[in-house]
Amino acid sequence: MEIAVVFLPLIAAAVAGLGRRIVGARGAEIITTAALGLSAAMAVALFYQYAGLGQAATVPVLDWISSGNLHLGWALRFDVLTAVMVLVVTAVSAMVHLYSIGYMHEDPSRAKFMAYLSLFTFMMLMLVTADNFVQLFFGWEGVGLASYLLIGFWNHKPSANNAAIKAFIVNRVGDFGFILGIFTIFGLFGSLQFSEVFAAVGHARAACIFHIFGLPFDGLTLACILLFIGAMGKSAQLGLHTWLPDAMEGPTPVSALIHAATMVTAGVFMLVRISPLLDAAPIARNVIVVVGALTAFVGAAIAFAQFDIKRVIAYSTMSQLGYMVFAAGATAYGAAIFHLFTHAFFKALLFLGAGAVIHAMHHEQDMRHYGGLYKKLPITYALMWIGTLALMGLPPFAGYFSKDMILESEFAGGNGFDIFAYWIGVVVAFMTAAYSSKVMFMTFHGRPKYDLDHAHDIHEAPLTMLIPLFVLAAGAVVSGWLAYDYFVGSHHALFWETAIRPETETVLEAAEHDPLWVKLSPTLAGLLGLLLGWVCYVKEPDLPAWFAKTFAPLNRLIENKFYFDKVYGTVFAAGAPLLGKLLWRYGDQGLIDRYGADGSARASHFLGARLSKLQTGYLYHYAFVMLMALVLLIAWLLFGHRMST
Repeated sequence: MEIAVVFLPLIAAAVAGLGRRIVGARGAEIITTAALGLSAAMAVALFYQYAGLGQAATVPVLDWISSGNLHLGWALRFDVLTAVMVLVVTAVSAMVHLYSIGYMHEDPSRAKFMAYLSLFTFMMLMLVTADNFVQLFFGWEGVGLASYLLIGFWNHKPSANNAAIKAFIVNRVGDFGFILGIFTIFGLFGSLQFSEVFAAVGHARAACIFHIFGLPFDGLTLACILLFIGAMGKSAQLGLHTWLPDAMEGPTPVSALIHAATMVTAGVFMLVRISPLLDAAPIARNVIVVVGALTAFVGAAIAFAQFDIKRVIAYSTMSQLGYMVFAAGATAYGAAIFHLFTHAFFKALLFLGAGAVIHAMHHEQDMRHYGGLYKKLPITYALMWIGTLALMGLPPFAGYFSKDMILESEFAGGNGFDIFAYWIGVVVAFMTAAYSSKVMFMTFHGRPKYDLDHAHDIHEAPLTMLIPLFVLAAGAVVSGWLAYDYFVGSHHALFWETAIRPETETVLEAAEHDPLWVKLSPTLAGLLGLLLGWVCYVKEPDLPAWFAKTFAPLNRLIENKFYFDKVYGTVFAAGAPLLGKLLWRYGDQGLIDRYGADGSARASHFLGARLSKLQTGYLYHYAFVMLMALVLLIAWLLFGHRMST
């Protein structure tokens, strides 16, 4: 069953992609959706086996690499962490496949689209079932390839092509750090097998000590920081986040799959998978906490200034990923995966709900052209409120349980970095509620801002699009309280024992003793953010413009996304061609050509021209040269030996 649940999406992708002329577009839709539905059903059974019963197993597939001291097999590692991730990936992907049947029904290349979705799912399953770092890297690069294909699927749009290239290149930066981290792991441990590396952590920590700016670092810290750089790219952490909002150029189902269950969750999963390494690298953990906290804040701040409905939700994903990352940095690994688990439901619900709105509005994505849609789209309106309240972290929705546990764990961590992350998280909870309510109020409330002549064309999405919304809404409501005790509550140590060392989760136990105000602050912040959104976009709709004018410098900073794109555009996009031109002019032409290829040619021509003058054609010249050569030879024979002795 383990092999089937992983390889069914690949088989479906091959049939839909390579055999689409045989099965047709409808056949491709049915095959891929049925395969993912079956895979999700098997994932439920595997979840019960590995999470419910606490089992763990390694399922061998084939012998893979044998080179020198490196011996790796291709195997599927199944434990509770894998079971959770496989369930999330297959369940959300199955809903996205079903949704895509309705959303993409007019697209002439929808068979290829469904094949790409299934390929994306397979690569993510390869990643989460990896048994060693190289196999993990295969899935890691596979989701990067699939995201490139899907983001740029509408390749007739230059913006989609640019977004796909941007996502690919930015992730290559993070992947370079990830590769170096894998090299460092092999240098420290002599192995890339998870079980062997994790068992030898204690010996490797003191194996390599070096100093940077006078501060002592060990090799394990370096390895963890390099691996985290890889996670920064995939999980869109501050600095390598710029690809994520541009990924909205792909079809909406792609956005839902990327943001809820596949690519962006890969980095968080990897951090939890290497938790034995992070436990022994406190400096690396502090770096992770700070980067995660800053990511959460910057993502939430930029979301305020967005009017594209998908981009607001995209920056929301960036912010929520920050929560998951700083939870992992605080060793609250169970809380990080818990939030990943609940976030998958409500974020997929929000993206697919936004897709239903965009579908009804004839692909208009600017919320300034919406307004008053709750009368036209009452079902979508109600379902999106469920996702929005879950994102805000308000009870009794799923986000409340997972987000609050992250913040309580941060406060329980006790050191300055953790306390900093806690307060950032509370502020971000307020900001999240404010920009999320902005989406709902601008889209569904107020006076209509769309062309009233086409109002009769606005209608609810078909059942193939609504059924996934209902399923995801159910998850956004019940997943939090159903999973709480097992992921972070009284049973967490027993639940995670096959994947996470129980002694590393003491921060979750300490969180139970946090003061009451620590537990209530995030919820209060969320309620205040919701109130602010209502005031700004319902009660006093002119207030946002007043804020933008009054705090113009701050507004410009946020509107320009903290200038990350402009700085990168100037330094790298424009700087790289300039550097290339300088190297071409002064390095290639000025040095290599002048003194290398062209220089040697000129030198040989010069010498040839001079030597050719010796070829006079007169016999007495040649006789003279021969005579002089004979004299020199006799002189060397007579005097050379004597001088050397």
